[in-house]
Amino acid sequence: MKKVLLGSVIALLVGVAMPIMSVSAQDSRPQTNPSEQGIGMEGRIQQPAPTNAPTISLPSNGQTFTEIPITVTGLCQDGLLVRIFKNDVFAGATMCEGGSYTLQIDIFPGENELVAIQYDDLDQASPESNRVKVSFLIDVPTIPGSPSAVGARIILTSNYARRGVDPGKELVWPFAISGGRGPYAVSINWGDGKEELSTRDSAGVFDLKHIYDKPGIYKIIIKATDADGNSAFMQVIAVVNGDIVDTASALNEAPTVVRNKVLWQPSLIMFPLLLSSFWLGKRYQLKRVRYRMKHRIAPIDK
Repeated sequence: MKKVLLGSVIALLVGVAMPIMSVSAQDSRPQTNPSEQGIGMEGRIQQPAPTNAPTISLPSNGQTFTEIPITVTGLCQDGLLVRIFKNDVFAGATMCEGGSYTLQIDIFPGENELVAIQYDDLDQASPESNRVKVSFLIDVPTIPGSPSAVGARIILTSNYARRGVDPGKELVWPFAISGGRGPYAVSINWGDGKEELSTRDSAGVFDLKHIYDKPGIYKIIIKATDADGNSAFMQVIAVVNGDIVDTASALNEAPTVVRNKVLWQPSLIMFPLLLSSFWLGKRYQLKRVRYRMKHRIAPIDK
């Protein structure tokens, strides 16, 4: 009888202990790790290229401009890099935020055909956006002292729309100036509150260098102005590696959350077993009493 009751008590304790379970969860965000020569990721994995094309909402098709830069806006996929091309030449880039983008670019004199393409972290391209034709009407530049000679307007170009670097390391970004008339003034807004102004005596390729202190995504705006006051513009994206601090919460890491959750299913399973154990124990006890009374055996548990 003692063994039966002991078994019932053990079963009861197991049934009570099983329903209480602790569940832990931690919010973590994968971090991209752009390389210094472009954009890469540690543990890079294959993923399909973006399938949705961005759009160009502004400017309107056929619109004419007399001043630059012009503003380009449209819809895109959040988190992707949007590049704008003018006559198939890279004009500028920005990140898609909240499903839309906006940036300023310069355009060539005459007719320009604008198109937007978005890229993922693996630099895989989406389909092209709608094509928008715009025109830039300006006076034809002439070379001072030679009224009959036509000079080319200043153009600023780069082979990179986005580059990555580690905090505290020097970011080196090559650009090129062509056309216009030297000397040239080059102003740079690095997107971290710092600006620079430099001069170049002649056109050609040159490097812009900067050191970022904190991780993040920064919009770099470059403006080059020639001796005649004509300017060229470009916006590109710098990605500084590391965990980006959420300014709203000022937390780098989400805390572990522990929740106690009562699971009633094990109790429902154990309840019939407990009833069966008590019933079998009671029946066994009655049989033992009747047997002892019939054979005049000493009292139970004496």
